[in-house]
Amino acid sequence: MTDNGEKLTKNERRAAAREKARLQHEARIRREKRNRGLTIGGIVIAALAVVVVVVMVIVNGIRPAAPGPENMAADGIVVGQGLEAERTDPIPVDGEMVPTEQTDDILQIVIYQDYMCGHCGTFEQTNGETIRALVEQGLATVEYHPVSFLDNSSLGSKYSTRAANAAACVAEHSPDSFFEWNTLMFANQPDQMTTGLEDEQMIELAGQAGVDTEGEFTDCVRSVHFEDWVRDVVDRLYAEPVPYTYEGGEEVQALQAPTVLVNGRHYQGPNEDAAVFQGFIQSVQGELEAAGGSDEEGADEEASQEPSESPSESETEETP
Repeated sequence: MTDNGEKLTKNERRAAAREKARLQHEARIRREKRNRGLTIGGIVIAALAVVVVVVMVIVNGIRPAAPGPENMAADGIVVGQGLEAERTDPIPVDGEMVPTEQTDDILQIVIYQDYMCGHCGTFEQTNGETIRALVEQGLATVEYHPVSFLDNSSLGSKYSTRAANAAACVAEHSPDSFFEWNTLMFANQPDQMTTGLEDEQMIELAGQAGVDTEGEFTDCVRSVHFEDWVRDVVDRLYAEPVPYTYEGGEEVQALQAPTVLVNGRHYQGPNEDAAVFQGFIQSVQGELEAAGGSDEEGADEEASQEPSESPSESETEETP
């Protein structure tokens, strides 16, 4: 109806319908343009994301190979009396790890551990003080091998790799702080199926352990500088048995964490029972002492034997 209450004529109704149709058509065109713009924008964003990923892959692929961390020539760091670490050169590019020399005159404890591994945390919490006492008194060394088996348990944050890298950074930049940092890392161990500790939290724990966090160490952690080395460590463990089994002993593949050896003997007791581990330590020590005693007795017997005399040519009887 018109404003004055009169009915629209037939032509007026047609004109109104045409106007309504025109407005709807224009609205549809505007809507289609807007949707088309959003679609194109989404395609562009997706394409850019693909380009970024490809560039990152290329950059990582052409990144020059780097040596391993200093003081980890054996893929692990050896801590001895006074909690001081042994110094070694880094594994060179395309080089091989150099196993620590084995000796029977001291207990040599070797631990393969993943910082996300709950069993590793239990072993450290249970036996860490026993190991500390032995090392501080000069009765043992402990060799820590950080591994990364549990990246899939940290919700995409690759915590095992990041933590193993941080361990390498401590070994290179502040090796004598490693024992304390390792203790703090397990005291603050995150649960599996979480993102784990953030880089800044690991750096803070390093500061508490005595690491200078103002220098290259922090950049080493944040950039995951030794990520390639961490991956190489796992590859080596899958390829070969650990090089620390004693002669005649059973070869050990350190493909579970923790893997603990004492002078090549594989500890397979519970991680949560300190008395069992201490008994294992004593039994290994007894074996070493017995073997050493046998060697000394054998040497004494050999020294006590008098050589048999044989006549010399000058003592032959002459015929007159």
